[in-house]
Amino acid sequence: MSKKEVTITRTVDGPVEKVWKAWTDPELVKKWWGPKDFTAPSIEIDLREGGKYLYCMRGSAGPDMPARDYWNGGVYQKIVPMEKIVVTDYFTDEKGNKVTPAYYGMGSDNDFEATAETMFEPQDGKTKITLHYPDASRFNEQDISNMQMGWSQSLDKFEEVLKEI
Repeated sequence: MSKKEVTITRTVDGPVEKVWKAWTDPELVKKWWGPKDFTAPSIEIDLREGGKYLYCMRGSAGPDMPARDYWNGGVYQKIVPMEKIVVTDYFTDEKGNKVTPAYYGMGSDNDFEATAETMFEPQDGKTKITLHYPDASRFNEQDISNMQMGWSQSLDKFEEVLKEI
């Protein structure tokens, strides 16, 4: 059986230094983390190898559902400033304890911890961002589709933040 991988790329208008800052500064991440119509009320980043991160995204209330917080976190495995960040990534509760997707009503009781690699490549004043999940075998096709949509919408917001800094 071959290993399933997921790769998402986007070239954004800004030098790698600016992109790195928007990616790693908690106050800036609050402005772009999460899909359209989501906010990020809490972002904690301990940007060092072995350090942890804990992100909260809040889904907006709809006619049939209240606003809901979704937490995820992980551990920084490798950091090469301005070039690469490798983390473990998983769902958590608000205290950073690992939980399964079922905790958020997503139906799966499987452990969804994944390794996520983010690469930053300068390109003539712009930066190519590559998000890579080298082993996405735990994700089904709907999970991958949701991940791609969520990242696309988050990166749309990210590009707006770059214009502000």
